[in-house]
Amino acid sequence: MRKTGSVPGFELRSGVAKVCGWAAGTALAAMMLVTVADVVLRAVINKPIRGTLEIVELLLACTFFLALPASFLRDEHIVVDVVDGIAPRRVPLLKRIAGVLGALVLAAMAWQGWIAARDALVFNDVTSDLALPRIWYWVPVLAGMIGACIAAAAMLFAGKRGG
Repeated sequence: MRKTGSVPGFELRSGVAKVCGWAAGTALAAMMLVTVADVVLRAVINKPIRGTLEIVELLLACTFFLALPASFLRDEHIVVDVVDGIAPRRVPLLKRIAGVLGALVLAAMAWQGWIAARDALVFNDVTSDLALPRIWYWVPVLAGMIGACIAAAAMLFAGKRGG
């Protein structure tokens, strides 16, 4: 039996997952700080931070989509183990099928997102309050979806998955 650290590519997957996790965590912390600062400034001196909603939206996109590849690379999905008790031998095959479907769905989402991002760039879409370019919102979304698609595909070829 191999140790986890000796699985081929484990160090790379672990490092990339860690970077994605830190980036998502930093965006989450920034989102919380902006929200708290806005609430405090609004309550104390009646001067809210202009564009808080737009900033929080951008940081929320960063939080979710940058964490997505880490979830795939760590194989830490939410799982309902209904089939495990009924047909335990089928679980590895079902996990492989789920991995293939996940990669395909993420690839389709990234493709469609790419089209929408291109349109946002071509038409110079901006937000209504701060006039932030909408492409800034698409960068973490596309990075996360493409990264998660690559991670899902990589996990298909990784060592034996749990199950």
